[in-house]
Amino acid sequence: MTDIASARVLIIATDGFEQSELFEPRQALLDKGAQVTLASNKSDPIQGMKHQEKGDTIRPDASIHDIDPGDYDALVIPGGVANPDTMRMEEDALRIVRDFFAQGKPVAAICHGPWLLAEADVVAGRKLTSWPSIRTDLQNAGANVVDEQVVVDRNLITSRKPDDIPAFNSALIEAIEAA
Repeated sequence: MTDIASARVLIIATDGFEQSELFEPRQALLDKGAQVTLASNKSDPIQGMKHQEKGDTIRPDASIHDIDPGDYDALVIPGGVANPDTMRMEEDALRIVRDFFAQGKPVAAICHGPWLLAEADVVAGRKLTSWPSIRTDLQNAGANVVDEQVVVDRNLITSRKPDDIPAFNSALIEAIEAA
């Protein structure tokens, strides 16, 4: 059992993240006392999106190139179309995802975030959900894709869209506390 107040949570994102899918889980974790680190493939502030419109920016705390997954208790992958599409081309992002899965630590991905999981080849045989437009990609990667607000399959937590964030946050916090 992990006390959420002592948990170390890693969020990986880059330009094009869906603003609510990064900021709201991050704030929910901070409100519970967790230490949250945002890592990116760049050091400049990254650009959030509110659907198709530019949103707020946030400066990453660390580079994905320097991240040791062993230093963290859980991983969060926000959606947004461009964010996971860019991150799935980053070998260090794939390494981070694979390491979290190999260690059985909680991994939470929302909306388009599971695209990164498919690229990391960790979804085969897993039940999960996502934004509708990537479901075929996830099925082709061997996932059992369902249309539910939040899906928990062992250490994997997934949700479909911003409206699901409250359920996503609750499942994430519960998974961290149970780890």
